[in-house]
Amino acid sequence: MTENPISHYRERRGAFGDAAEQYDAARPGYPDELVTDVLEFAGPQGVDALEVGAGTGKATLAFAARGATLTCLEPDARMAAVLARHCAGMPHVTVETTDFESRRPSGRRFGLLLSGQAWHWVDPEVRWRRAQELLLPGGAIALFWNDWLVADEALRHELRAVHHRHLHGLPPHSIVDVQPRESVMVPNSWVWEELQAQEGFTDPEHRLYLSRHTRTTAGIIDLLSSLSSYLILTEETRRALFSDVSRTIDAHGGGLELDTRTGLFLARTTA
Repeated sequence: MTENPISHYRERRGAFGDAAEQYDAARPGYPDELVTDVLEFAGPQGVDALEVGAGTGKATLAFAARGATLTCLEPDARMAAVLARHCAGMPHVTVETTDFESRRPSGRRFGLLLSGQAWHWVDPEVRWRRAQELLLPGGAIALFWNDWLVADEALRHELRAVHHRHLHGLPPHSIVDVQPRESVMVPNSWVWEELQAQEGFTDPEHRLYLSRHTRTTAGIIDLLSSLSSYLILTEETRRALFSDVSRTIDAHGGGLELDTRTGLFLARTTA
């Protein structure tokens, strides 16, 4: 039987809540420079922001620390609970357990719409139209994602071989792929093409930020455990894969360096 791509998509989208605490501990945040660039691009009205797919608050806390007032939408109640805990005592942050597509209109419009690692989960039939409806004239949209890559080439090839021993091909977003299939940081990616094609947006920009950080074996397993492609594996397959990954990294000293690429896409609504 042919796999239903829509049901598979929904399965992956809904998998994060199963590991909400692990997601929160394992996922890296975003560069300070990115936060600065977004707020400068958005201008004064950007301090009133709507966040789509806020997760556990990796982007939320960074923008809140810079004085932005945030209305955060997170459809998974388990992820939203972690987010609300992090934002307790922050009156300028509101958490709504709902998705972007079905949120009831309130008449309020925002100066900035931001989404970290989440815009691809929003229904493509409505996401751009909804963004235009919820943004003020001249309001900014900021969409950003991280890609991670094992920096050591020899170790990366070993880990690729480990994946192939346990899986039928690599996950669509993997730390052992030089260019993950689902990466948006490629020439003419769907984000860039869609953004340029929207009549209601202007001044599109794409910026790239590079960084490197070190992870222990346990830290890598936690990161993989937070990725939807691994979350939907059977427990038996996941356990065997992660055990083999751990042994391989331990044999290289118990840690590795990850090169991180963060891609930012910006635009403004037309007046």
